[in-house]
Amino acid sequence: MEYNWYALYTFSRTEKRVKERLEEAGIEVFLPIIRKLRKWKDRKKFVDEPMVSSYVFVKVSEREYYKVLETEGIVRYVTFAGKAAPIPEWQIDVMKRIVASKCPVLLTTEKLLPGCKIRIISGVFTSIEGEMVEFRGKKNLIIRIDQVGQSILVNLPNEAVEVLNTNIEENN
Repeated sequence: MEYNWYALYTFSRTEKRVKERLEEAGIEVFLPIIRKLRKWKDRKKFVDEPMVSSYVFVKVSEREYYKVLETEGIVRYVTFAGKAAPIPEWQIDVMKRIVASKCPVLLTTEKLLPGCKIRIISGVFTSIEGEMVEFRGKKNLIIRIDQVGQSILVNLPNEAVEVLNTNIEENN
């Protein structure tokens, strides 16, 4: 039986409860949690929040696919062209490595223009490939996770990457 990762869209702020319910049902689930500094008028505090708001990832077979939707708090599978798109294992692994690294990350839904293809050659992200882009005045590695409509940006020093492809088409 073949198992694939899929993204589930949940009701707002129910990700942790949905994760618990899915685990109780015996479903393999991944909820990437990152620590963020939240600011209020009177204080600042570090809080643990989902990396991707309102998303939970499940690894299910075709048989479990519809059973998952019966879980309280789930709205639907994240679909493209009307069909839930499987997420490659390596993309889930990248998110797991980012969460485990505890490195600061910035999530954006901005559509970023593609740049040089690069590979990380040192640090916790060694061997991950992505695209180098200019973003808010800093060099960042972008790892596209197209199936969930998000981009993950990680600040890296220039010496931590090697350029794989500089063939960038420019609009003239």
